[in-house]
Amino acid sequence: MALFGFGKKKEEKASACCCGEEKTAPCCGGEEKAASCCGRPVSGICCVKVLGAGCKSCHELYENTRSAVQALGLSVEVEYVTDMQKIAAFGVISMPAIVVNDRVVSAGRVLRAAEVEKLLRELTK
Repeated sequence: MALFGFGKKKEEKASACCCGEEKTAPCCGGEEKAASCCGRPVSGICCVKVLGAGCKSCHELYENTRSAVQALGLSVEVEYVTDMQKIAAFGVISMPAIVVNDRVVSAGRVLRAAEVEKLLRELTK
């Protein structure tokens, strides 16, 4: 399916909880020691999403974010969200954006992998 005539829309997969099971509710919301969607306690990062319209810049941020997550050895899958209703629910106007634990942490910029890595490190302190 073409998205705004700019190629194929990437299929969105059901995302996994921080424990590896399929999500049954929203993530922990970024609160320290909060319960994840499975009810287990979470500290640190339990989910990462890249919000975008499917353009080149959005894909670039998605790939940079995946590289940063892999470099940090985090056991989370980066979700790529292109559904405009889901994006609007985060209140994001400028894309691409990065959402960590259901909180927008960057919007309107294509961060390099090293910048994403630094951002994620700061969030895990």
